Amino acid sequence: MADSSKKMQIVFASAECAPFVKTGGLGDVAGSLPAALVRAGAEVIVMVPKYATIKDEYKAQMEHFSDFYVSLGWRNEYCGLEKLEHDGVTYMFIDNERYFARDYPYGFFDDGERFAFFSKAITESLQHLPEGFECDILHCNDWQTALAPVFLREFYQGLPLYDRVKTVFSIHNVAFQGQFSDTVMEDILGVAHIPAAASQLRCDACSINYMLGALRYADAITTVSPTYANEIQTPEFGEGLDGVLRERSYALQGILNGIDVAGFDPATDKRIAANYTVEDRSGKAVCKAKLQEELGLEVRDDRPLMVMVTRLTRQKGMDLVMYALDRILAGGVQVAVLGTGDRDYEDGLRYFQDKYPGTMAARIEFDPALSQRMYAAADMFLMPSKFEPCGLSQIIAMRYGTLPIVRETGGLKDTVQPYNEFTGEGTGFSFTNFNGDEMGDAVFRAARLFWDNREAWNQLVTQAMSQDFSWTRSADKYLDLYFFMHPEIERPVAVEAATTVEEPAAAESEPAATVKEPAAAEEPKAEEMPVEAEPVKVDPEVKPASKPAAKKTTARKTTAKKATTTKAAASKTSAAKATTAKASTTRKRTTAAAKKAAEAEVAPEVKAKPAAKAPAKTAAKKTTASVKKATAAKKTTATKSTVSKAATTKAAAKTTPKAAAKPTVKVEEAHSEPKAKAAVEAKPAAKTTTRKRSTTTAKKTTTKAAAPKAEAKDEDKPAVKAEPTPKVAEVKTAPKAKAKAEPAKEAPISPATPAEEKAPTKKTSVRKATATRKRH
Repeated sequence: MADSSKKMQIVFASAECAPFVKTGGLGDVAGSLPAALVRAGAEVIVMVPKYATIKDEYKAQMEHFSDFYVSLGWRNEYCGLEKLEHDGVTYMFIDNERYFARDYPYGFFDDGERFAFFSKAITESLQHLPEGFECDILHCNDWQTALAPVFLREFYQGLPLYDRVKTVFSIHNVAFQGQFSDTVMEDILGVAHIPAAASQLRCDACSINYMLGALRYADAITTVSPTYANEIQTPEFGEGLDGVLRERSYALQGILNGIDVAGFDPATDKRIAANYTVEDRSGKAVCKAKLQEELGLEVRDDRPLMVMVTRLTRQKGMDLVMYALDRILAGGVQVAVLGTGDRDYEDGLRYFQDKYPGTMAARIEFDPALSQRMYAAADMFLMPSKFEPCGLSQIIAMRYGTLPIVRETGGLKDTVQPYNEFTGEGTGFSFTNFNGDEMGDAVFRAARLFWDNREAWNQLVTQAMSQDFSWTRSADKYLDLYFFMHPEIERPVAVEAATTVEEPAAAESEPAATVKEPAAAEEPKAEEMPVEAEPVKVDPEVKPASKPAAKKTTARKTTAKKATTTKAAASKTSAAKATTAKASTTRKRTTAAAKKAAEAEVAPEVKAKPAAKAPAKTAAKKTTASVKKATAAKKTTATKSTVSKAATTKAAAKTTPKAAAKPTVKVEEAHSEPKAKAAVEAKPAAKTTTRKRSTTTAKKTTTKAAAPKAEAKDEDKPAVKAEPTPKVAEVKTAPKAKAKAEPAKEAPISPATPAEEKAPTKKTSVRKATATRKRH
């Protein structure tokens, strides 16, 4: 049973987290997703190493919460927990100066040991958290925390506190896996003597892979975009892990990243030269002029400015940039690049800056403030990645009205809709293959639109800025996963759920009252009805009427009303068709038969009584809407039948000998000929009643009139069958026919009714009719 009092409690572990330490997209995710989860009603503690590079202003806010020792292989290492509350999220910094008091987070010879300690410290600290916080979900990110699910299973499973912990592992970039010599398996990890762990961590004869361990041990695996989740299951993108990812594809899903829409907001950003909004973008022109001046570019608003803020690596498409940059710069597009990376790319960018002064600017440095000014000032943002798990830069660029030019891979494909010149749809430009010429073509498609059709360009900018990439949407999908893994915890969406349910209920209250009124009146009759085969069809319709209206949606009620109206109209049309068909059949009959028809004029009056009773007996088998419709239709038919009853009576009389034998059974078993059988069944009831009122002579006359008609029976039946009967009318007619026939059929079943006397009368009628045919 769901626990409504308990909140979902999540420990989110990451090697970096904005604003404390950030080298890439992982820092942005760890800085934004936990806050979004807290806003959605969860409790979150973020665990990050206490690096020396964290600003002193944050260190001053930290308070020492706890300390303990962590066993790592043969060593016991000190671990302190430093607590900091920031923007509603609790941060716990793992303190160990030997491992983390360094100038940069990564890139050291002992990274394998450093982050093995971090993973072990995460699992150990779950029993040292604030009072009342019992971890439900341990969410680990990338290889630096990948050993936490392994340690949890091998060293802590079975302890009461850890039994409820479910592990989620997120892949932010499958290319970085944490591969180390297998000597660390015993010396540092202490799992060499555990065959299951040793075999599942090993990636070759002499190496182990931290990420591989997480992929095999975690309860659920996520990655940062749906397309990337599919790509990493292929050899091209899987970086050697595609096999295990295919094996665990049932536990893998892609959830698109978001951005901090408050932090990246051109309307309020203090780091840019001028603020602007999607409605008034005059400030963007100011930002562009200021940046051109700052970077030494020509200050011209008639030249498109394209920027890159990236790591200078092959993965980010720098091969393509080096190939096409000459063509792009010579074509009149200004280019500015900010970033650090491989020396060859850094030198290449400096070369182009010297070759195209005033058109090309290269800033080989890491400058977050400058990157923000570039996002705001540029017209285009180039991101031609070889692969890109999600990518935040293209999302930030769109937020600032800078159109991205991307390669269709991973999250770039999921977030950027390519411009369609015919419909005007899109939020940027894209190309498919990892090819420098294709990239150059995409750049000039954008540049030509900028030069030739500024109106279309501005519309595209509006569409890009209007996209919703908030973390709220992403956090909701993560919560779906968390609550799926812990179904005993009730999800805190009671307010939204109540609103959703109450509105349809209120809208339905009036129709519900209308529906229930006849249902209540008919309910006692349902108890008197004998059990028949036909109610199986009607049962699904009856159930909703008896259940609370809140369980039905307004849409269904509206559809039901429309269906009722349609059926009523269709039944009138079919009645008219039936009258025409019967009239044409009547023309074939003799004048002598017309006398019989005139004699049977009494029938409508006789029939009216069973017709009035019929709805009461058949109501329990149909929805209330169908009963209303049937009753209305019967009145209409009764009125019209006074004119056409002669034809109907003849058709009935013609088939009386066989109809009297088994009229009702046929209707119940097959509804394919509702109209023909309606006439067949309707007459026996009328005839039985007429027989009581009329003389013996009248009975003989009826029999004689029926005999010649019986010969024409085979001719007339096809005429009735050939008439195309709509399905709706079929449903409508069947109840009428059955309603009239039922008094005769049910009489033997109901105790102490006058109908008992009628049954033998019907048999006598059959014998007389047979004898009459023999005489003739």
